[in-house]
Amino acid sequence: MNIQDRNDSRALALPIGGMTCASCVRHVEEALKGAPGVRDAQVNLVGERADLTLGPEADLADLAARVKEAGYEPRLTHVELGVGGMTCASCVAHVEKALKAAPGVMSARVNLATERAYVDGLEGVITPAALAEAVRGAGYEPRLQTQEKAALDPFERRAAETATMRRRFILAAALAAPVTILEMGGHMSPAFAALTHGALGHQGVMLLTAALTTLVLFGPGRRFFTLGFSSLLRGAPDMNALVALGAGAAFLYSLIATFAPDVLPEGTRHSYFESAAIIVAFILLGRWLEARSRGRAADSIGKLARLQPKTAHVRRQERPGMFAVRDLSVADVLVGDVVEVRPGESVPVDGLVIEGASHVDESFISGESVPVVKKPGDSAIGGSVNLAGAFVLRATRVGADSFLADVIRMVETAQGARLPIQDLADRVTARFVPVVLILAVATFAIWLAFGGLAALPLALVSAVNVLIIACPCAMGLATPAALVTGTGRAAELGVIFRQGDALQTLCGVKTVAFDKTGTLTLGKPTLTGIIAGEGFDEARLLSLAAAVEAQSEHPLGRALVEAAKSGAAPLAGPIAHFAYRPGLGVTGEVDGVSVAVGSADLLTSLGAATDVFAAKAEALAGQGASCFFIAVDGKPAGLFAFSDPPRPEAAEGVAALRALGLRVALITGDREATARAIAARIGIDEIYAGRRPEGKVAALHELAKAGPVAFVGDGINDAPALAAADVGIAMGAGTDVAVESAQVALMSSDLRKVAQAFALSRATLRTIKQNLAWAFGYNILLIPLAMGALYPSSGLLLNPALGAAAMACSSLFVLGNALRLRQFAVPSQDVGEKSVAQVPQTIFAVSDMTCGHCADRVRKAALSVAPGSDVQVDLPSGDVTLTPAAADPAAVAKAITDAGYPAAAK
Repeated sequence: MNIQDRNDSRALALPIGGMTCASCVRHVEEALKGAPGVRDAQVNLVGERADLTLGPEADLADLAARVKEAGYEPRLTHVELGVGGMTCASCVAHVEKALKAAPGVMSARVNLATERAYVDGLEGVITPAALAEAVRGAGYEPRLQTQEKAALDPFERRAAETATMRRRFILAAALAAPVTILEMGGHMSPAFAALTHGALGHQGVMLLTAALTTLVLFGPGRRFFTLGFSSLLRGAPDMNALVALGAGAAFLYSLIATFAPDVLPEGTRHSYFESAAIIVAFILLGRWLEARSRGRAADSIGKLARLQPKTAHVRRQERPGMFAVRDLSVADVLVGDVVEVRPGESVPVDGLVIEGASHVDESFISGESVPVVKKPGDSAIGGSVNLAGAFVLRATRVGADSFLADVIRMVETAQGARLPIQDLADRVTARFVPVVLILAVATFAIWLAFGGLAALPLALVSAVNVLIIACPCAMGLATPAALVTGTGRAAELGVIFRQGDALQTLCGVKTVAFDKTGTLTLGKPTLTGIIAGEGFDEARLLSLAAAVEAQSEHPLGRALVEAAKSGAAPLAGPIAHFAYRPGLGVTGEVDGVSVAVGSADLLTSLGAATDVFAAKAEALAGQGASCFFIAVDGKPAGLFAFSDPPRPEAAEGVAALRALGLRVALITGDREATARAIAARIGIDEIYAGRRPEGKVAALHELAKAGPVAFVGDGINDAPALAAADVGIAMGAGTDVAVESAQVALMSSDLRKVAQAFALSRATLRTIKQNLAWAFGYNILLIPLAMGALYPSSGLLLNPALGAAAMACSSLFVLGNALRLRQFAVPSQDVGEKSVAQVPQTIFAVSDMTCGHCADRVRKAALSVAPGSDVQVDLPSGDVTLTPAAADPAAVAKAITDAGYPAAAK
């Protein structure tokens, strides 16, 4: 597949999937022939491609969109490659232009801070090699991912680059220092001038400074000239061109003044060797410090990458029945391998614990320092640290498929994004260097026009100042430096921006809407009561319901299954004709009996009205309980009541969002009475209840009338709402479908992370605005000064060396301002803590509790009287705390006592 030019036409083979017949061919051809710039389109069904003849106005992205709208799939691919040699925003613009001109490329974006290019295009048309050649043709250094891995990893490469810049600066400074001393010292001290001229002679001083400056420019400063003049020859001048022209002009003028002074008018025979040398030294200093700062800005990914150990203790079979532990490279661990994790070691791969137990530090993912208990059946994440005990796990995800690798990819993707706020800077910097060149020439001409040949030195100095001081480095770094640092800090706090532009979108959000089950609540409901209809047995209903729900993933369904197992109620079977009804429930046939379990709407749709249970269901819902109904053979048979208390930090998280000025709403499929009971306990007063998945999307549209909306959820039912919201935020314990539908993923289920995400996005965008204001303001204020605007009134003219220093300081200011985000602190939660403290509680003193089984029985007894409560059992003290306070403490105490544990309210 290739593209070739034919006069003003070009041929393109567009790969297309999903075509099955001649009708498909016709539809695709019609869609493509109607696009601007398409002169001919022939679709090949067998080859699954469209052979196109395109004019210059054809837009590949438009063609792909038209194919997709027609119901077919344009086969696209994504390529990432490193780009070396970029120094400013003009470099970014040149690389992007070169990549977009490559055959088959639909879009290309380049990140200066991460030195990476992200290209989307047609599968089979764009290749890494072709893109690398386009980058090389633009004068930069392509680095394919395979090359990067074969050589140094990105973090080692960045360290090597920093060390190289440091060496170049030290050499340039060592050579430029005597030049500056000899040139400036003579101007500042007549005695020093007499001493040096007496020892070396005037011509000797000039020759020495010329020699040292030559070494500076063509030694450590050579790169500016090779890259700068190369970009000029391509007609795409960049920052290197400005430095090369500025330092080169000062150097060339000084050489003429030294070796051919008669060429210059009398009174203009001055040398500026120190300016040329100091310009290079100062800019190399800036480059060195920039490289250090960029490394620090991107260090969050480096920290994540360095978490995974290099080796793993793997049990491998030596011979039948005989196993031995081998220390293997992590890269050699396979899915299914049995891996030993010893005390103090990092977990090498993702896996399922099969032996032993320990406490593991997962703070790098969740941002929480509290260790997590790991026991058989629990999952362990590669990169987490085993603190005390030893355990054995079976590898489930390794290498590029591991959780840690996923997180790194998501962070890198976010860091490579282009924010909408960057568009203005990109438009300006694309034209900035040519404008600076024109201004430099105009400055030189204006000085000569008004001052004649006598003003030649002033004209030269002013033109050099313009070239040096107007470098667009700060503009190019303003957005990516803050984006890289902000998303990196977010990752450290357990907030992953899967899409970089979500960082900016989040700042404009006015309303945060939450799902209830598993998001605001613990997501681990327990069955607290069964109400059987006339002619039905509670145990039989539980057995039937659990059998059907065993096929589903709904939290209430799992609670039914667990209750059946713990109560020794055998699951009925076999199951036939199982069906999941989104937002309603499940149906199936068990032991020849048709069973439906779910909401009242499900039973009503099946002709089994739940009116007989309506009063009891409403009373339970008012206490915060959730209800499932069951129908057997088309008849309403009973009601199940569940308790799913709010997360302990829910009120605090909601209060923190309110403190940020955000409106908070609850959207749930549960009954309104249940939703209001939960919402009242955590401080939410705007409720949309009884909403199926499509109803949640409709509620978001209602909320969006007041401005952009973010939705926080965790389940499969939440995926449509997460995708429909302006920003979808998936909880850490959420399903893969939910996470894939969201733009932001929380690595834990701590609701306070939502407020952290908002606070950090605002801090990052504020930093970007500050950086852009500085970068533009710097050039607007200093370019006139560099041109000599103050000279007519005050006689002040900027020294080129000071111009170079100012340029370096401008970039360092932007980077330093961005690096402040590394110290971003979690906002104070004082308001949230007060909200939690204000929720009334009842504490009971309970005797004879000795183990976790006792605690479970006490908890269930309390919930049987106070469904919907948050019941916390402290075994050592014997205290049982109900939040909110029990409406009838005596009844709760009696229920616990009847369960075999004497209890009394304190």
